[in-house]
Amino acid sequence: MHIQAPPLPRSERQAATNELLRIARDRRQPAPDRRAALDEAVVLNMPVAASIAARHRGRGIPIDDLEQVASLALVKVAKRFDPAQGKDFLTYAVPSIRGEVKRHFRDKGWTVRPPRPVQEAQSRVITARDELEGELGRPPHADEIAAHLDIDVETVKEALAAQGCFHPVSLDQPVGEGSATTLGDQLAGDLSPEELVEARVMIEAAVRRLEPRDRVIVRMRWFEDRTQQEIADVIGVTQMQVSRLIARILDDLRSYLEGPPDAA
Repeated sequence: MHIQAPPLPRSERQAATNELLRIARDRRQPAPDRRAALDEAVVLNMPVAASIAARHRGRGIPIDDLEQVASLALVKVAKRFDPAQGKDFLTYAVPSIRGEVKRHFRDKGWTVRPPRPVQEAQSRVITARDELEGELGRPPHADEIAAHLDIDVETVKEALAAQGCFHPVSLDQPVGEGSATTLGDQLAGDLSPEELVEARVMIEAAVRRLEPRDRVIVRMRWFEDRTQQEIADVIGVTQMQVSRLIARILDDLRSYLEGPPDAA
């Protein structure tokens, strides 16, 4: 059960929130009064947190989980906010809440989860690649991106290879042959359990089309979070060969996801 205050006009809510958070920060006030003021400020703005969470509804993570993440982010922001600065609380709070929800969605929303270093590096790698391409006038090499970010070149290669491949589904994938509607369009709204399962099955079907050894590599790398060297030791090849195998597997999966469906 979610507690929500009756909606107020923005100006009234802003004034009430600022006054409540002023009390919450005032150490001259009794501790129970300060806690009560903070709680009331959070409840007053809870509809905003719920609205942010609702934008990610139907994308594979329960809405209750997303609302909990948004609510906890709201509490943290309320504790940090200083009304004495004269700023609008929501102008300060909304970007932080949205960032927490997006981070949770990114971390929990992978169907086949790349190792955490790859997840964390991917957005930085893509940004650095685009920046360096503008500076150099050509696509940068992986070692140039690695030097720019001061990270391992193999992490860069894997992050680049995995781009667009290991989301919960390939969001640019048309829902049917000749259809202009993408899975991303469908996932933007509410999906029934049956539709959500159908979307997730697409990448699972692509994995099943891999050769047996490739499926083993997928399991070890993205489910068991093993390093390339650990995989090399298991399958009896060098770490460099594993790196090349992973790049090829990612290409194969992308081709399976983006290619036309098999004939019935």
